Amino acid sequence: MSEDSQRSVVVERTSTGHFVATNTRGGTLHFGTASDGGGNTEFTPVELLLAAIGGCTAADVDVATSRHAEPTEFSISVTGDKISDDQGNRMTNLNVTFTVTFPDGEGADRARAILPRAVRTSHDRLCTVSRTVEIGTPVTTTIKDRGRDTDTP
Repeated sequence: MSEDSQRSVVVERTSTGHFVATNTRGGTLHFGTASDGGGNTEFTPVELLLAAIGGCTAADVDVATSRHAEPTEFSISVTGDKISDDQGNRMTNLNVTFTVTFPDGEGADRARAILPRAVRTSHDRLCTVSRTVEIGTPVTTTIKDRGRDTDTP
């Protein structure tokens, strides 16, 4: 892979159950495990996955439709069921629902007409996050302990 294709973040623990992810541009995102009895408002890793799916497809669809008309409403709801079975913890029944409204007018009519195709193209080809989830990509983990690297399955 080339340097242009690689993406990365660094996740660091800030306290028990709390973490900060930093991207290569210096942006940060705080998240946690929500194990404090409900007072924690930080996103959990699972919620970040749902947000990543929604955000990725939202960006694709927004680019395609907003060149024709500015929406008066544009929201994406992403839901799923967290289960634990013989395959371990995972999400099932992932569902992405678009709620998009355009004002009246010729440009808005074009935006409405291409909306289904834009959603389908994002799902089938463009959204890196949902494509990765649907196709499935192996995850390799490495433990660095005092200079010793260990690959784990």
